Amino acid sequence: MKHPEFEKLEEAIGYHFSDPSLLELAMTHSSYANEHKTQSNERIEFLGDAVLELVSSEFLYLRFPDLPEGELTRIRASFVCETALFATSEKIHLNRYILLGKGEEATGGRERASVVSDAFESLIGAVYLDGGFAVAKELILNCILSDLDKQFFFDSKTMLQEVLQSDGSGDPDYIVVSETGPDHDKRYTVQVKSGEIVLGTGTDTSKKRAAQAAALAALKKLGKV
Repeated sequence: MKHPEFEKLEEAIGYHFSDPSLLELAMTHSSYANEHKTQSNERIEFLGDAVLELVSSEFLYLRFPDLPEGELTRIRASFVCETALFATSEKIHLNRYILLGKGEEATGGRERASVVSDAFESLIGAVYLDGGFAVAKELILNCILSDLDKQFFFDSKTMLQEVLQSDGSGDPDYIVVSETGPDHDKRYTVQVKSGEIVLGTGTDTSKKRAAQAAALAALKKLGKV
């Protein structure tokens, strides 16, 4: 019998399982499996990870025909890293549906990036087994690869540093130029500079994300993304 909440997840991803047990397996964290003497999602996560790597590799190979292998590998890593998958999972509120053991639940597992990103890969594996490669590919394209800016964001500082080092410009400098708003809702604006030249500016609720946004703006200005 299908878990009633899983129907909402199916609606969110636009796919309804022929075999609901695959979806339940994908959402079963090892802590829950240990408590209930059932199978965890670790094996199906292994499969989903492979499908995700293939689809993202094909996508980037076709999207960036002039980039060498090393560049493609780095960009792919930024798309499928734990942080990126965790952020992407928020689109479908995936953490709501993960079956966790009592201990894992009590210690904040539902908000843990490693737990949620693993569940995302498990979901991909379940869709692949239930509906085939084309359906799994559509899920990945729609949920993970549909927003290039969002995915580049997670690796933008590293990418910018490598771009500047490659042309002899040295490391970029990040400067907080303003802080606005009350303490509970403060927004930071950061500029990234190469020497005295301002390459990009970003604003966010944390200095770290504002710096990433500035780096992404710089990469766009330099024509690298």
